[in-house]
Amino acid sequence: MPAGRILLVEDRDSLRRMLERALGEEGYAIEAAATGEDGIRLLGERTYDLVLTDLKLPHASGLDVLAASRAAQPQTPVIVLTGYGTVATAVEAMKLGAYDFLEKPVALDDLARRVEGAIGGRGGEEVWTAPGAPAIIGRHPRLRAALRLLERVAPTESTVLLLGESGTGKELFARALHALSPRRAGPCIAVNCAAIPEALMENELFGHEKGAFTGADRRQPGRFELAEGGTLLLDEIGELSLAVQGKVLRALEERTFERVGSGRTQHADVRLIAATNRDLEAMVAAGEFRSDLYFRLAVFPLELPPLRERASDVPLLARHLLAGIARRHHREPPLLADEAAEILAAQPWPGNVRELGNLLERALILADGPTLRAGDVQALLRPAASPADAAERETIRQALIEADGDKRRAAEILGLSYRVLLRKVREHDLGGVPRYR
Repeated sequence: MPAGRILLVEDRDSLRRMLERALGEEGYAIEAAATGEDGIRLLGERTYDLVLTDLKLPHASGLDVLAASRAAQPQTPVIVLTGYGTVATAVEAMKLGAYDFLEKPVALDDLARRVEGAIGGRGGEEVWTAPGAPAIIGRHPRLRAALRLLERVAPTESTVLLLGESGTGKELFARALHALSPRRAGPCIAVNCAAIPEALMENELFGHEKGAFTGADRRQPGRFELAEGGTLLLDEIGELSLAVQGKVLRALEERTFERVGSGRTQHADVRLIAATNRDLEAMVAAGEFRSDLYFRLAVFPLELPPLRERASDVPLLARHLLAGIARRHHREPPLLADEAAEILAAQPWPGNVRELGNLLERALILADGPTLRAGDVQALLRPAASPADAAERETIRQALIEADGDKRRAAEILGLSYRVLLRKVREHDLGGVPRYR
């Protein structure tokens, strides 16, 4: 009995025959097509355990084959083959649901290993772990695709730009990138750029010398120094001022910086990971973010899906979060009834995993018995807003969209102080607006 049935779509005769022979020797049954059109036709005629397709094909592209496979056989993993200079397209394919990609020329032992992993792991692991990093939970194809990209880029020195809404787990991904990198023995330092006043940001990142300003009674290292030999995460990098953006660009390009109040150049031996829930390309177009810094950061963009787009992961994630919350409170983890899990999976979760965790913590504290039932969960979900609350929420939402997520600008549009706007954003669960795209 064959180890699995594979659809191979490759237009180059010599490569197609070589791959057919190599995979056949591994025990797989191979059906081959020379055009994207023929591959799509075969997908409509029978099921496969794996699809292996080139990206550049006559009559229909590899992305078309991927889309047809996802529509006809959504659980079938798809591996795409890429030529030189098409890796960016391969990354796009993984965002669209591809299992993995392989660059040409194809190493046959690598191909065999990837195919075996794809076919053997079709059910999907629920928990992804890296030594020393927090677990990442879920088996949804978009999350697994993001994790495979993480595994590919982690061992390199490339700058990674993590994209996604607030609460989607960008810091978890950053710590996993560090844990799988050659810098894992060094420190992993995180900075939330949105939480530090603009006037203090340069000092926070680069440190200061004694006497640099009133109250500077000693030398203070910045985050770039503290991350020496390791990884530095700049979370919400879209909140940096243009002036500080220029200094970060220099630290990236020249690997140097100066402390505030010092003319002495310091060496910056760090790997930078940036994260944002804002559309940096739109900010570049508006003159709010430096284009040279954006292109330097976006060497390897990695998008994290919002929780509402992987609703099937919510029950798994909820049970994992409950176990951790219970340990923190020195309590036995409650069981999550299936009906309660279904209610949770149906919610939009604008605050993503962070919002889900907050609700589960309240549920655990208020629980009367060993099981969280549908009623326990339903009682904690946000009630329908009053007309006045709904109107306020919509006004704030529109201002955030108009300001492209810049909360200071949104506060000016609304005539509110920055602090008041932040409080209202939390009250109305608008932390993920505008939705990253």
